[in-house]
Amino acid sequence: MAKGEWKRSGTDDIQLTGRSECEVFDDGTNTFFWRAHTVTVLFILTCVLVYVTLLEETPHDTAYNTKRGIVASILVFLCFGVTQAKDGPFTRPHPAYWRFWLCVSVVYELFLIFILFQTVHDGRQFMKYIDPKLGIPLPERGYGGNCLIYDPGHPADPFHNIWDKMDGFVPAHFLGWYIKTLVIRDWWMCMIISVMFEFLEYSLEHQLPNFSECWWDHWIMDVLVCNGLGIYCGMKTLGWLSMKPYQWQGLWNIPTYKGKIKRIAFQFTPYSWVKFEWRPASNLRRWLAVLGIIFTFLLAELNTFYLKFVLWMPPEHYLVLLRLIFFVNVGGVAMREIYDFMDDPKFHKKLGQQAWIVAAITVTEFLIVVKYDPNTIMLPIPFFITQCWILGIVLILIWTLWRFFIRVWLFLNDITLRYKETRRRRQEGSSERDRVPGHADGSNLATSGRSKLNGSMDTVRHRKP
Repeated sequence: MAKGEWKRSGTDDIQLTGRSECEVFDDGTNTFFWRAHTVTVLFILTCVLVYVTLLEETPHDTAYNTKRGIVASILVFLCFGVTQAKDGPFTRPHPAYWRFWLCVSVVYELFLIFILFQTVHDGRQFMKYIDPKLGIPLPERGYGGNCLIYDPGHPADPFHNIWDKMDGFVPAHFLGWYIKTLVIRDWWMCMIISVMFEFLEYSLEHQLPNFSECWWDHWIMDVLVCNGLGIYCGMKTLGWLSMKPYQWQGLWNIPTYKGKIKRIAFQFTPYSWVKFEWRPASNLRRWLAVLGIIFTFLLAELNTFYLKFVLWMPPEHYLVLLRLIFFVNVGGVAMREIYDFMDDPKFHKKLGQQAWIVAAITVTEFLIVVKYDPNTIMLPIPFFITQCWILGIVLILIWTLWRFFIRVWLFLNDITLRYKETRRRRQEGSSERDRVPGHADGSNLATSGRSKLNGSMDTVRHRKP
């Protein structure tokens, strides 16, 4: 890109659309940090493999060699992907960072496929190869019980029920919904997903004990305090990112040290910004896409609880935290690719690679849950809860039929009737003009005048010698 050239936000080649995109100024500086290093990475990888093959003695431990071989294979694949995979829509802090998470997504999906093809016993015992502490059944903690906000039976601490709920999940709820707001970039969709998940916890508390919470824990601590505050802070951050000027200079082109430090800090902010305008009611395609996004979000949230339940992982285990960190990094890219595919299908003709693999991961996780503990999944839902869900689904179907089929048919029918009425009035108006007496007399007079003129001309012709 030429120095001082203005371009739209997003990746390096962007087709201008009607979306709300910010202006980006980039002086076009291309330093060592941004150049491709495919040969360098290949050389370092080759040196490491030569060292392991020729200079390191292989231990006589089958289990250790198996683990080391699997880890080495994954690392080689990550090196290949980071240098050769296709870039996604994000470029900050570096495109290689997002290529790395794309390759991690592929590795995680392959791991899930491997677990899916094992027996339930073998799959749970395989987790011991990752951590010997796993593979042991763990009791789930229930958050219900005494739901009194003020408990007079404990005069020493009458608010002990509230303090008991103040665990590590409180800041996790806030931080999680702050990041989800940055991913979805829409207040209404975030609130709908937040409220819907609480309804899911109500509906499934007979399957997982830790879904059983007090009413004030559901609606006050979760929806209003933790989730609501996280969504509010996320929307404020979105407002700042949409108003922030995106002017990029090379580090060595900035004269002051303060400017250089600021430039380094801003390297970890987006290169540009696109405001998501979902507009679910604009057409049927966008409506179905938004419903699919909400459904996938809720399914991924449920997988978090069900996976650790069927694989016997305690909530505080580092694998649970690593999965959340993984979805934080891949979720933003996947949502941007879904939005591009939905908003501009002529330019983005296929679903993005990160969105595709995230959807596959969500489905595979759910299939593992179904295979490993079908008895829990198939526990009958209480009748009144089933009625509520059926009513909600029926209302959504009725609204969909009304908004995109019946209303459109009525609108087209109304236009057709108006057109026919206008055409009928025009025909009646032309018929009335033909029946006006003045028009008829004038036409008769003109006819008689022409007849007399023709008669006089005949007389003149007869008088000629």
